[in-house]
Amino acid sequence: MKIGVVGCGNVGSSCAYACVLRGIGSEIILIDRDINLSSAQAEDILHATPFSNAMQVKSGVYEDLLNAQIVMITAGVNQQSSETRLDLLKRNADVLRDVIPSILKVAPNAILIVASNPVDIMTHMTAHIAHETTGHAYTRVIGSGTILDTARFRALIAQHLGVSSHSVHGYVIGEHGDSEVLHWSGLRVGNMTLENFAAQVNAPITHDVRSHIDDGVRKAAYRIIQGKGATWHGIGAAMARIAQAIANEENAVLTCSALQKEVAGIPNVTLSMPLIISKDGIHSALFPELNSSDMSALQKSAQIIKEATVQIGF
Repeated sequence: MKIGVVGCGNVGSSCAYACVLRGIGSEIILIDRDINLSSAQAEDILHATPFSNAMQVKSGVYEDLLNAQIVMITAGVNQQSSETRLDLLKRNADVLRDVIPSILKVAPNAILIVASNPVDIMTHMTAHIAHETTGHAYTRVIGSGTILDTARFRALIAQHLGVSSHSVHGYVIGEHGDSEVLHWSGLRVGNMTLENFAAQVNAPITHDVRSHIDDGVRKAAYRIIQGKGATWHGIGAAMARIAQAIANEENAVLTCSALQKEVAGIPNVTLSMPLIISKDGIHSALFPELNSSDMSALQKSAQIIKEATVQIGF
């Protein structure tokens, strides 16, 4: 399987590196407007293959994506000190209007996985531009969304309980951002409710514990950015996980961002819900059981995203 990565900064290179370490794909093509950067990243990552999984890792141009099955999009412009968030979104829309047709011209059936931030809005734009350009199916555009937030949520719950994070089952849904919804009411450990399990291992979920975990999930990116300028390892691993679900035809349930006809009364909005992901992209979108508080929070999250996309003409 050929996998393309468009945008070879920290996030793009981490996506490619994670795919190499996990053995996802047989060929990875790195593309960037700075050919020296993409060439250097490809050479560096190639040197890791003898210690991980043998595959081809190359720098290239869009034509080298011919028949790629997956293309990861991490490209985008950074916000300037003098511009508003809306100005930034409009500039990123211009980037996508250039990038998307260039990809689909040579890889018309590729599944597009978006990591560029703000990821929900970038995924929304990608889905619409791809569909308007070539009729590309909306179900073949996936944003990384809250897959990393969900991982953070599970990891912190597991740490508190003293169990493996693989035994914790819960989601973060909605916006990948400040309005995201930690789905506490649906969380399970093994097949038990969180409260039941916590009581049996003498690790009660108090108000302070919830607040600490909520802060740990919701503000993780801010702390990481403050410490080192940006986040990239976690999202690189998350993008590789999505690619793995596609490559292995897993029908895996992952919380990723995708265009939804309606969520909590908000139409035509792109945000994260549990999705069944397999070889053709999004097989199905799921809607978890939510209590009234969760539903209200999700509606607010959806409305924030909707207003932003309307402002930029989508």
